[in-house]
Amino acid sequence: MKLTVVGCSGSFPSAESACSSYLVEADGFRLLLDMGNGALGELQRHCGLYDLDAIFLSHLHADHCIDMCAYFVARYYRHDGGRCDPIPVYGPEGTEHRLTTAYADTPSASSMSEVFDFHTVKPGTFEVGPFTVHTERVRHPVEAYGIRVEHDGRSLTYSGDTGVTETLDELARDTDLFLCEAAFTHGKEDIPDLHLTGREAGETAARAGARRLVLTHIPPWTDPGTNLADARSAYTGPVELAAPRVTYEI
Repeated sequence: MKLTVVGCSGSFPSAESACSSYLVEADGFRLLLDMGNGALGELQRHCGLYDLDAIFLSHLHADHCIDMCAYFVARYYRHDGGRCDPIPVYGPEGTEHRLTTAYADTPSASSMSEVFDFHTVKPGTFEVGPFTVHTERVRHPVEAYGIRVEHDGRSLTYSGDTGVTETLDELARDTDLFLCEAAFTHGKEDIPDLHLTGREAGETAARAGARRLVLTHIPPWTDPGTNLADARSAYTGPVELAAPRVTYEI
């Protein structure tokens, strides 16, 4: 598998990065994990507007899904006059309604479904193109999911947004690359069931036996160097900060 970081900023875009969005590719199939603020523009550096094969939305906060409204425009009002065939979109209960409401002026209440084939995510395992994916509910104020993507004996686990939970430990068990949020700073923010600190991300990776840890979803007001150091204090494997346009072979 190939993972490309499209955007990795948390809460709102930074001067350097769009919000959460990650492109996973294998066997010519392109799966996008989240499409937060600013992601659609950056995505076009890595693939064509109409080259995605499926989209997974971890939850319905704007910094993970709002550019789906702009993507609706690109697919519904295609420049050549044709409308795109529906692309599979996997998201929590109410995804279609959320996006339709956010767009505010779709031609009809069902217009989103003309270009997006919505599937409701629940905990479980299913196939998406060449990938076997496993999703689990994680701890966040809204319905939110972590996802494990497997292909050809290799695995990528993406936390989405979450507080500390044994569910994420198991989802990331022995994973080859653990893409884990680290929005909070140890000793500064202590709000349960919302986000992880860098230290908690490191502790999660250690408990899971993850082979590599990549920290993501760090807001512009948070010092990423502090969170990186905190993660390294709890996890002895390779750990680094996600950065836009960086790719990983898994």
